[in-house]
Amino acid sequence: MTLEDAVTELLRAAGLDPTSAELAETPRCVSELWRRDLLAGYQLDAATLLAETLPAAPGADAIFAFDLACHGLCPHHLVPFFGRAHLVYLPGDRLAGLGRLGQLVACYTQRLTLQEHATLAIAEALVRHLGARGAGCVLETTQLCLSLPDDRHRNSRVVTTAFVGALEQRGDLRERLLRGAGRSPQPSSLPSPLPSSTPSSAPSGGSPPPPSAPSG
Repeated sequence: MTLEDAVTELLRAAGLDPTSAELAETPRCVSELWRRDLLAGYQLDAATLLAETLPAAPGADAIFAFDLACHGLCPHHLVPFFGRAHLVYLPGDRLAGLGRLGQLVACYTQRLTLQEHATLAIAEALVRHLGARGAGCVLETTQLCLSLPDDRHRNSRVVTTAFVGALEQRGDLRERLLRGAGRSPQPSSLPSPLPSSTPSSAPSGGSPPPPSAPSG
C-alpha cells in the first residue's frame, strides 16, 4: 500500500468521501508533503552530511549557531511541531560548513520523532561524525499536539537540551548557548484565542530555560 492509498483509507475511516471535490486531491497532496518536508529527514544521513569538512585552526574555540529553523512530526499524534534549534560544538581538527549544520538539524527533526530524542541525536552526531570534542543542542518548539487541544497552552513552548562530551564539563559554554537561545525570537505560534483563560508559556529572556516536560 502506498502512502497515498493509506491517506485515502484514512479519509474513508473518518467517514469522509475521498472522491468528493474537496478531497479528491488530498491523498496526493498529503503524500507529497510528508515525503518532501515532514519526513524528509529519513532521506538524510548524518555521517554523509558531516563528511565534507574544513580544517580547524589550532586551538579553535567553540562555534555557535543560533535560530536554525526546524520542524517535524509528533510520533504520537501525527501533527507537526516547529521552532528553532541552537547548536554549539568544540571542534577537533575539522569544521562543518554552516549549511551542513542546518541540514543536520533537518536530518533528525524531519521525522516521526520526540523532540527530546532529536535534541540528543543532533549533539551526539557532531561528536561521532564530525569529531567534535563536545557538543550541545537546544530545541525550542511549538508542539501542536499541546497547543491545539487546549487554549490554555496556545502560546506554550517546549524547550529541550542535550550536552555531550566536553560540553558536560563546560558550564560557561552551556550558559552561553542557553542565553543565546533565550534571546532568540520565539517560534511563531497560532493566533491567540479570545481572552478566556491565562496562557501557559515558558519564560523567555536571558535566564536559562527550565527543564521541560516530554513532548508528544
